[in-house]
Amino acid sequence: MSHILIVEDDTDINNAAAEYLRRKGCRCSQAFSGTEGRLLWQAGGIDLLLVDLMLPGLSGSELIAEIRQSSRTPVIVLSAKTELSDKVELLGLGADDYLTKPYQMEELWARILVQLRHASAAPAGTLLRYRDWVLNPDEMTLIAAGQPVSLTAHEFRIVELLAGRPKRVFTKQQIYEAVWEQEYAVEDKTITVHISNIRAKLRPSGTDGYIQTVWGIGFRLAE
Repeated sequence: MSHILIVEDDTDINNAAAEYLRRKGCRCSQAFSGTEGRLLWQAGGIDLLLVDLMLPGLSGSELIAEIRQSSRTPVIVLSAKTELSDKVELLGLGADDYLTKPYQMEELWARILVQLRHASAAPAGTLLRYRDWVLNPDEMTLIAAGQPVSLTAHEFRIVELLAGRPKRVFTKQQIYEAVWEQEYAVEDKTITVHISNIRAKLRPSGTDGYIQTVWGIGFRLAE
């Protein structure tokens, strides 16, 4: 039984989501402020978070930033923002996905299942190595030039995809469909933002140049 933490100050939305997810067999904890959400998160045992951004006390953005300091637990943002720049910002916060309000419960459930499947995947096999990178698919960890690199689940899977076929050029569509396991129906900036975030996290190790942009096509690893 998956344990989902809902951090949403709108009582009706929070209760409706919790009721629906409980019918789906999930265990739900409910928080109505960012501060309450942090306390429930710190108690442990959470498999996925649904987080609104506009929260009393600790904001959703601040809560996500704290979580990302120590955990890759999937986070889906629930937001009333619809502009492309807002969606890009959400991904930059470390969110694994976002859903624009108002949303259908069926779509919320589908996105939750994708994130839980990614988080629980434990592919058997040896470490994946590429130059100064060492990836552990079982633990979803990356060591770059001897330094641990904290990646979200989507970021890790992008790096894993590229490292698994280092000579191949992947289009944005191919990356999205392989990592998100959904039909490609998003703005091109979704992949670009994730690649930018990965490069920024790799920069201290000096390996950010490993990921090359192939203009007009996509991305590949430098030989």
